[in-house]
Amino acid sequence: MTSMYRSSSLHSTLKIKRSDSPKLDQLTASRTLPVRTTVRRRNSRVSLSVSADADSSRIAVLGASGYTGAEIVRLLALHPHMEITAMSAERSAGMDFPSVFPHLGTCDLPALVKTDEVDYDNVDAVFCCLPHATTQEILAKVPENIKVVDLSADFRLKDVDTYAEWYGGEHRAPELQKEAVYGLTELNRSKIAKARLVANPGCYPTSIQIPLVPLLKTGLISPEDIIIDSKSGVSGAGRGNKQAFLYTEVAEGIHSYGVTRHRHMPEIEQGLSEAAKCDVRVSFTPHLMCMSRGMQSTMYVKLAGGASVDQLRDHLKMKFEKEKFVHVMNEGQVPHTRNVRGSNYCVIGVFPDRLPGRAIIVSVIDNLVKGASGQAIQNMNLILGYPEETALMQQPMFP
Repeated sequence: MTSMYRSSSLHSTLKIKRSDSPKLDQLTASRTLPVRTTVRRRNSRVSLSVSADADSSRIAVLGASGYTGAEIVRLLALHPHMEITAMSAERSAGMDFPSVFPHLGTCDLPALVKTDEVDYDNVDAVFCCLPHATTQEILAKVPENIKVVDLSADFRLKDVDTYAEWYGGEHRAPELQKEAVYGLTELNRSKIAKARLVANPGCYPTSIQIPLVPLLKTGLISPEDIIIDSKSGVSGAGRGNKQAFLYTEVAEGIHSYGVTRHRHMPEIEQGLSEAAKCDVRVSFTPHLMCMSRGMQSTMYVKLAGGASVDQLRDHLKMKFEKEKFVHVMNEGQVPHTRNVRGSNYCVIGVFPDRLPGRAIIVSVIDNLVKGASGQAIQNMNLILGYPEETALMQQPMFP
């Protein structure tokens, strides 16, 4: 800590429950871990955060000036075992973080640097929040002993030719791609825990695959004729200065985009095809809504094998019964994006369609949390052996 800080500490404790993972139990076995809430004063500004413990992991956030990077920082402010030691932002290099995101001005953080200036000798793990197509070459240079969760699309698609088709350029780290593990936490937990590089899913694919993959695996719905209508807050389009996402372009209306060619489509179809064990093609159309955050995917599916809507709901309830972040609502209850704002939850509702033999599934998430940064921290917790829910139990913000 630099000499310009004066610190005092308030001590509390964090109770860690036993998990289903021997690795986590060895780490946390019925212990009460100390958590230190530290008050720092820099000139006239007071900084309040949960201080990492002596055995904490040192974290780098690459691309910290974007929305997902800022959300990583916000959530890690309450993580007792992760300490941010490096942050990068190309255009904001040399600035302190509160100059870019004033709402995080009370966090004790390092100054922003260019990505190629990050000192990996002081880093144990990386959250990579850089745009697609830039991540591949950068992560190829990260030392192999460092764990990585990548929030871009660069390592989500297993077939590099498919990546080239949808993202307009050859994949420049195909060997690294072979190592990547897809990070849909609730459905791929055991592989994530052993991974060095995790490809964090996209926001739309997260909201869609969580309910559909279990239903396809059990044959309760048909892999044919799946129609998906998704709506997202404007933050899902990123922080770049693009005309289509200006206030006057998206306000007072619905903005459809990526019609028939949205880049999340092959990621969605990859996951659904693996679940169904056959080639799945979906009709998917995303829309931007005039709200800052939140995502709803409404899925129209055909029942299979004589299944009923109640069986779909019951199977999802059973599948996610012990999951902390996935909640299946009771019959007749409708999920809304306001139910999950600012949280790592996915809330699902299942309904009968007016058309015989069909069902409607509604899934809502916060696109910046469960759809990006929250799930990234959930994955990193698994990789580093911390309880999966650490720093993620914030309840939704309403109103």
